[in-house]
Amino acid sequence: MPTSAPRFRAATHLTNVRYEIRGPLARRAQEIERQGHEVLKLNIGNPAAFGFRTPPTMRLAVVENLAASEGYAHQKGIFPAREAVVMETQSRGIKGVTAEDVFMGNGVSELILMTLEALLEPGDEVLVPSPDYPLWTAAVHITSAKPVHYPCRPENGFVPDPAEVRRMVTARTKALVLINPNNPTGAVYPRAVVEALVRIAEEFRLVLLSDEIYDRITYDGAEHVPVATLCHGTLCGTFGGLSKVYRACGLRVGWVSWSGDKDSAHEYLAAVELLASLRLCSNVPGQWAVQTALGGAQSIYELTTANGRLGRQRRAVIDAVKASKYLDVVEPKGALYAFVRVKDDMFPGFDDQAFAMALLEDKHVLVVPGSSFNAPYRNHFRVTLLPDEETMGIVFSRIEELLARWHEQGVPVTNVAE
Repeated sequence: MPTSAPRFRAATHLTNVRYEIRGPLARRAQEIERQGHEVLKLNIGNPAAFGFRTPPTMRLAVVENLAASEGYAHQKGIFPAREAVVMETQSRGIKGVTAEDVFMGNGVSELILMTLEALLEPGDEVLVPSPDYPLWTAAVHITSAKPVHYPCRPENGFVPDPAEVRRMVTARTKALVLINPNNPTGAVYPRAVVEALVRIAEEFRLVLLSDEIYDRITYDGAEHVPVATLCHGTLCGTFGGLSKVYRACGLRVGWVSWSGDKDSAHEYLAAVELLASLRLCSNVPGQWAVQTALGGAQSIYELTTANGRLGRQRRAVIDAVKASKYLDVVEPKGALYAFVRVKDDMFPGFDDQAFAMALLEDKHVLVVPGSSFNAPYRNHFRVTLLPDEETMGIVFSRIEELLARWHEQGVPVTNVAE
């Protein structure tokens, strides 16, 4: 008989995989709640948690088709959902997409993992924005490939410099990832920047992967430019879904549509379908909401106006930061987040992880440290725009109280979140 239990270790390809949005801070928040305290959670863009409802027509579409949802669907998804995505691409001026070019997934997250796993070999490189939504970096690491982060600098409004991106392409580069509108920064890339990035992908024959899950969530007249409208000389995958625009995170319905140079990608797309087949199919009931969502009135536009709920809550964050002695922010032009900077010249030795944990322990407010998004600096944090204006006021009042104390007494130097 063995004298001690065997040690089961995590796979080495997970060594650099991080997802701190649901990491130690979130687990500590749950412990604090179990102690009877209320935690104001601004860490996840989950509309339902803040009273946003899925449009009733979408809920009805799911209910009315439950009887047709009890068996497996095609590995790419049900035809009405895929055809609805095709119709949307046509309405946006994207040419050549058919239902065969659309894959439905259990949210965009599953599709990111599948599309990268089908593409990458160990040692390959993928250009990923910094800051990024950390699943993109994690998914590259899982394949044993290398994420190469191109900077989206705060001083440039978190918009990338195409010339800088171009210089980072090597012989090992396989793909270029765009996140636009951007999570976590809220940046919406100008048309000229999008076009320049497309030309880089075409020149070097990179697969262009565009995360556009927030495509209809823009503010102050910002224009979202679908990458696929400009990309013809290489393969382009566009990711969308029901989670954010349609406030239906729990349905777990996302899609990727392929356009551009598909003739050179038969083997790769067959590999994506193989992975789709291995998981049999994605959630069927939620897929019945896609046609209704894309074909109906777009209620998100009422929410993103200056007087709409999201517009007001965005303004509440911007105003709170402007009133602060210690914070500033690049005003988000899209998505559901603000990436707030702490004026680190006022806080020598400032550490975003230590700050986030102290804010949680002392003030019962949960935010995400900026370095969690693969940013090379440690003076930012992300908040979601989803809480109402009153809650935003409470949150930023508590942040100001903590920073005022730190400014007077000095900041801790221990990174208690690690």
